[in-house]
Amino acid sequence: MSRRGTAPRQPGVGLAWGKAFGRGLLRWFTRHGRDLPWRRTRDPYRILVSEMMLQQTQVPRVLAYYPRFLRRYPTVEALAAAPPARVREAWDGLGYYARAHNLQAAAQAVVRERGGRFPRTREEAERLPGVGRYTSGALLAFAFEEPVPALDTNGTRVLSRLFLARRSSSPSRTAARLETLAASLIPAGEAWAFNQALMDFGALVCTARAPRCDACPFRSRCRAYARWQRRGRSAPGRQP
Repeated sequence: MSRRGTAPRQPGVGLAWGKAFGRGLLRWFTRHGRDLPWRRTRDPYRILVSEMMLQQTQVPRVLAYYPRFLRRYPTVEALAAAPPARVREAWDGLGYYARAHNLQAAAQAVVRERGGRFPRTREEAERLPGVGRYTSGALLAFAFEEPVPALDTNGTRVLSRLFLARRSSSPSRTAARLETLAASLIPAGEAWAFNQALMDFGALVCTARAPRCDACPFRSRCRAYARWQRRGRSAPGRQP
């Protein structure tokens, strides 16, 4: 994985442009980033709860459940020791109930196998139930400021549109390229802010169906926007 602050190693992404993008994204986030309750903590347990809830669920819906769940289970130890039926009850209405099971199983693994200490590497984090590539990155970047990418659908879309001349026919190869790119773009010491900013930019500006290209500070360097201009289309093609 690229070290923080190093040059992007993707075709067509130069060092100056990579640095300018990172700085510009952080400036945009300072002005426009969303104030969300899970962004006010560096507690890995609370971050894991939010990330599990946000899987396949919109932010406004999670806003109602997150504080209520934490009032009932304020620590990883409390969740690990709770009766599963009560945990399922606290999750009621959020849907995708396997997430509640995975969250409690992850809490139990942290308590029983790690003495209550959360993992500090992606490999260890991804051994926890329900924790995949994105969630492991989010846990490390948001709780511990590790210089790793946390690419959700929004971040993937932003980087694909801005930087990829064409997508690989292999989804796994494209995902690997984007993760390498994202890691190389993280400004030194800014993993938390960069990853949060990338998600917000995709959610608020570079949206899937109706991107607000007029509000994008990176439009002049965006490869998707350039294709749109050449083809005379009203908006960039939806991707992903």
